[in-house]
Amino acid sequence: MTAVLPPDTHQFKLGSCTVTVVKDGANVMENPWETFGSNQAPDTVRKLLEQNFLPTEKLLNSYAPAIIETGSDLIVVDTGFGAAGRARGLGRLREGLQAVGYKPEQVTIVALTHLHGDHIGGLLEDGAPAFPNARYVTGEIEYDFWTDKAREGTPAEGGHKAVLANVVPFSEKMTFLKDGDQIVSGMTAMLAPGHTPGHLVFHLESDGKQLVMTGDTANHYILSIGRPDWEVRFDVDKALAAKTRRRIFDMIAADRIPFLGFHMPFPAVGFVEKQAEGFRYIPKSYQFDV
Repeated sequence: MTAVLPPDTHQFKLGSCTVTVVKDGANVMENPWETFGSNQAPDTVRKLLEQNFLPTEKLLNSYAPAIIETGSDLIVVDTGFGAAGRARGLGRLREGLQAVGYKPEQVTIVALTHLHGDHIGGLLEDGAPAFPNARYVTGEIEYDFWTDKAREGTPAEGGHKAVLANVVPFSEKMTFLKDGDQIVSGMTAMLAPGHTPGHLVFHLESDGKQLVMTGDTANHYILSIGRPDWEVRFDVDKALAAKTRRRIFDMIAADRIPFLGFHMPFPAVGFVEKQAEGFRYIPKSYQFDV
C-alpha cells in the first residue's frame, strides 16, 4: 500500500487566536557556508554546525506559512511555493489548510512578509486566485521595488517576473503597508529591511499574549540567529539585514516573547535568549498548552 500523508501541521492558541503552522515542504542544501556565513571561512561554518550536532556538509531548509484565526478573520501569512513546488514535494499549504478543517474560500486576508518566490508561489492555483475571497496586504516599499522595471537585466529580474505573474494580478485588492500600519486589530506590520528592501515582520497580540512573525529576518536557527552578523547570500543588503536581525531579535529576547520564523525547524516557533555573539534559539514545547 502507498498513501500520501497530509503535510505536517501544528496548532496552538495565542490568547483568543488560533495559530496553525503548515510545513509547506523542505529541501536539502549542499555546502551550507555558500549561503550562511558567506563572509566566513568554510571551516568556521563547519565548526559551528558540528558544535551544534548538525551535519557539516548539508543543511535542511524548511518552509512554514501560517494561518491565524482571530474569530472575525482567517489570515494566511505567506503562501509557500504553490503548484510550482509540488514536483519537488513542496507547495503543501493548501493541503495543510484543508487538513485542519479550513477551506480556501474562508481566507479573508493574505499577508505577505515579502515577495520572494517561496512566499508568493501559492497565491494562484490553476491560474485562478487560491484564496478567492481574500484581500491582500504587503509592504509598499517591497511592492514598488519588485514591480519596478529597473529590475530588468539585474540579478533581481527573476523575482521581478515572479511578482508580475503572481502578485500584480491582485493589486486592486491589495493594501500597501508602511511601518506601524495595522492589518487587523491586534496585528501590526513592522519594517524589517535587508533581506529584501521592504521586508516586514508582523506583531500579533491577543488577550495580552504576543507573537512576532519574523518571515526571513533570520533563515537558520544557528547560522543566522546564533551569528546574526554573518552574511547570508539571499539578503539583498547584507549589512542592513544583519543590523535588522540584531534589532528584531534584541526586541524578542528583551520582551521574552515567542516568534514564528518561516525557515525555523518545524513547527518554526520558539524563543531567543541573548548571548555574547548573538542569540540562542529555544524551540517551543508546552508554553501554549497549560
